[in-house]
Amino acid sequence: MNEPAGQGSSAGPLRAPEDLRSHQWYGTDGLRSFSHRARTRQLGYLPEEHLGKPVIAVLNTWSDINPCHSHLRERAQAVKRGVWQAGGFPLEFPVSTLSETFQKPTPMLYRNLLAMETEELLRSYPVDGAVLLGGCDKSTPALLMGAASVDLPTVFVPAGPMLPGHWRNEVLGSGTDMWKYWDEKRAGAIGDCELAELESGLARSPGHCMTMGTASTLTAAAETLGVTMPGASSIPAVDSGHDRMAAAAGLRIVDLVHQDLRLSSILTREAYEDAVAAVLALGGSTNAVIHLIAMAGRSQVPLSLDDFDRIARTVPVLANLRPGGRYLMEDFHFAGGLPAFLSRFTDVLHLDRPTVAHPTLRAQLDGARCHNDDVIRPRTNPLATEGGVAVLRGNLCPDGAVIKHIAAEPHLLRHTGPAVVFDDYRTLQRTIDDPELGITADHVLVLRNAGPKGGPGMPEYGMLPIPAYLLKEGVQDMVRISDARMSGTSYGTCVLHIAPESYVGGPLALVRTGDPITLDVEARTLQLDVSDEELARRRAGWTTPPQRYGRGYGALYQDQITQADSGCDFVFLAAPGDVPEPYAG
Repeated sequence: MNEPAGQGSSAGPLRAPEDLRSHQWYGTDGLRSFSHRARTRQLGYLPEEHLGKPVIAVLNTWSDINPCHSHLRERAQAVKRGVWQAGGFPLEFPVSTLSETFQKPTPMLYRNLLAMETEELLRSYPVDGAVLLGGCDKSTPALLMGAASVDLPTVFVPAGPMLPGHWRNEVLGSGTDMWKYWDEKRAGAIGDCELAELESGLARSPGHCMTMGTASTLTAAAETLGVTMPGASSIPAVDSGHDRMAAAAGLRIVDLVHQDLRLSSILTREAYEDAVAAVLALGGSTNAVIHLIAMAGRSQVPLSLDDFDRIARTVPVLANLRPGGRYLMEDFHFAGGLPAFLSRFTDVLHLDRPTVAHPTLRAQLDGARCHNDDVIRPRTNPLATEGGVAVLRGNLCPDGAVIKHIAAEPHLLRHTGPAVVFDDYRTLQRTIDDPELGITADHVLVLRNAGPKGGPGMPEYGMLPIPAYLLKEGVQDMVRISDARMSGTSYGTCVLHIAPESYVGGPLALVRTGDPITLDVEARTLQLDVSDEELARRRAGWTTPPQRYGRGYGALYQDQITQADSGCDFVFLAAPGDVPEPYAG
């Protein structure tokens, strides 16, 4: 694999100091520039350390409460080291941390808040370029959405996957094995002692989930888009190579500023189509559908559910990674990482588009080699012949729904069964194990009021629990339907992101327990088998639920949030339009 062009030295002529954006703050003769220079002296910097040099913002999502990012304090130092060596001036900015583990009701509620913070911070300070540090599920799209709206030279540094988990003689995948062994506990197959041991074995180091969950899916998408250093998305968080990658990003961003290579030159229609292809060939998280649509919208690139379904039919699943396969991200990294993976299906990629590291994706993939054909499968031996996510339509989801069908039991991919409806997640948790409900393996579990507005924030409730008494009988999967999302580490026949959601009057709001529902993944349909006349009667009796929030950010969220098929961005953020540069004088 080729090294990035220009690492450690400028790949072209230096920009004149007066051509840098930061010159408005530091280089003019007015009172304000005098004040800015004086306050920079207050920070302890000499004039020769920063005047006339590219100012690089290092946006850091590190936090004491975010285990996925607990090493990013050190990685920011490596980025700054690279910036200094390349002749730039790094400034570290703390930004919101979105901890998938701890933030409630869901960090998805706050993805757009971090995007807003990223955008306004980069716009309002004397910044010529940016390095973004993140990786936990929502931080990758949030940082890139905000950066895309500002359009400065930008490099993304993925947090990297944690070490593999271990318990007794088993290798564990975070998330995936949590769901597995929690069901084992509910079924009575393991007890409290085993569960206590598992608590210490599931997550052994800093870094995000080491399965192909949402975090790994989105960082792989970022690398495919071309905004990371080559191979960056799979380097284990605690590997010394991760430190070197961060330093290389610091070196590279200074070159990008001198070239004035802005994010809009990287995040093109072709790049987004390639990212969709990579996600589908990875068997990646369904959450990527929402996030990539939102990211593309910030780049003013139209991307829809139909694009995902179209591209899914052109790529096989080649990554043998949990939850749909066998291996973990460290195996993927040492098999060759994303460059080796992308080299398996270059015929569907746009190879002549630029990346932050090379003039073309073709040059970036030149020399990429796969070192383990079971981890990264050849086209002749795929895990599945089509991409891992299917888009469904029907009278239950007129604006679409998604299913990760490679993680489902094959016999359920065409299924008709009676609905069992839950109006909220708390009720489901409290009653799902009640034998009086009479739930059988043939039923279709339905959860509503869990979408963007109803959740609120579209929490990861979509992997509805199977009743404990059915687990004890050996039932491992059922058809489950909701307007929620689910963790990318989850598995099962879960239909998600039903749009429009029930809370705004989508057809899911009209389903009643006992109604037959038909899922047909091959036909790409999800159908409520109730007459139009009956649904019209039910709709006439439906009333709009009260708003969740009376004030604060939540009120802004519920007023501006779009539906899942549109990426769950805010209307005013996704809208086209110019934003003036701030006057610094």
